[in-house]
Amino acid sequence: MNFYSLNNRQYKVSFKEAVLMGQAPEKGLFFPESIPLLTPEFRQNWRAFSNEEIAFQTILPFVGTDIDKPALRRIVEETIPFEFPLREVESNVYALELFHGPTLAFKDVGARFLSRCLEYFVAQSEKKITILVATSGDTGGAVADAFYEVEGVDVIILFPSGKVSETQRLQLTTYGKNITACEVSGTFDDCQAMVKQAFADRDLSQRYHFNSANSINIARWLSQQFYYFIAVKQWPLGQAPVISVPSGNFGNICAGLLAGKRGLPVRKFLAACNENDLFVRYLESGDTSARDTIPTVSNAMDVGKPSNFQRVLALFENNHAAIRRHISAYRFTSAETLEAIRAIAEKTGYIMDPHGAVGYLALKAHLENNKGEAGIFLETAHPAKFSETVQPVVSQKIQAPGKIENLALKESYSRKISTSMSAFKELLMSGFK
Repeated sequence: MNFYSLNNRQYKVSFKEAVLMGQAPEKGLFFPESIPLLTPEFRQNWRAFSNEEIAFQTILPFVGTDIDKPALRRIVEETIPFEFPLREVESNVYALELFHGPTLAFKDVGARFLSRCLEYFVAQSEKKITILVATSGDTGGAVADAFYEVEGVDVIILFPSGKVSETQRLQLTTYGKNITACEVSGTFDDCQAMVKQAFADRDLSQRYHFNSANSINIARWLSQQFYYFIAVKQWPLGQAPVISVPSGNFGNICAGLLAGKRGLPVRKFLAACNENDLFVRYLESGDTSARDTIPTVSNAMDVGKPSNFQRVLALFENNHAAIRRHISAYRFTSAETLEAIRAIAEKTGYIMDPHGAVGYLALKAHLENNKGEAGIFLETAHPAKFSETVQPVVSQKIQAPGKIENLALKESYSRKISTSMSAFKELLMSGFK
């Protein structure tokens, strides 16, 4: 399969080239030339498949022959060696727990798949790759863990100072070796803009072979389809579920929408937004204007200019009416999010993280207006990653996994930089000396 740039449909590359480039020229996002529908055999048998087989069959049409099948199976097995349990929280309301990976967040799936693909491709050449990644919280930690000590790959992570949780900050800054963390005195959108400018800079492109580990990279984006199939495989009710996705940069919901376009049985997708509500405004009025980022308790969703919005539009050929048929969007405040965490913990004993809580609220709002339906909300991270936010509103003690508790014992280091692209370029050109 080929992938074209959403900024230039005539610019086409293979899966391997798209993964190695990360981003198309002129800041374009790669998009599949066609959407491969599920085969009749897959439709008939996939619920009996192992998770690894589901993932392999899901990704194979996009990869083609760029990775040989035995290697692709190994990559998939190393991507999802953990569980994705579906938990009933209330009647007709289920949580898909995506926090059982090494950094306790859904980003582990895409980061691990991308790292294994790049390791495979780099081994075939002598080129060293430098990963540039902007993070609003969980992406950076997942990328750092996935790429730590991977031969031929250096990683530079930009994160907004004071706008990630303490656990997230430690996950970004305690690896060292081939992982460098940069603490930016701005927002996630500033970090993302600096990454895109670095990709477009001729001086830097002559010095580095840049790549991206954000969901702008197709390997990150496409592999997130895996857990949607795994979720529906576990779905216990007869009717297709509604799926509510906490939405920030739109890579996650865009992967779910792609799975739906291919034939995964989903009744409707819900874009669950905090006060950064571009998608809500788009569905209401067609407004696509970016706005300044608003800080919230669901910090990983604090994105004012979501990159993958362009891919969502492309999936539906920019048809506003078609998008409204397949997706609904809801916005909630930080106060509403915290109250939902408190109320559900008190009522059921289940503790949600601030992002999953927004997903829960969107699902509940939808079900109230659509009696007889049922659905899934994505619990995108372990609540212990946001203990400073969650613990004060719940009576139960949040049990922190050992991998989080041990972070405080590690040495933490990051470079503090401004939002000036010239300062970041100077740092890159100096080789971080």
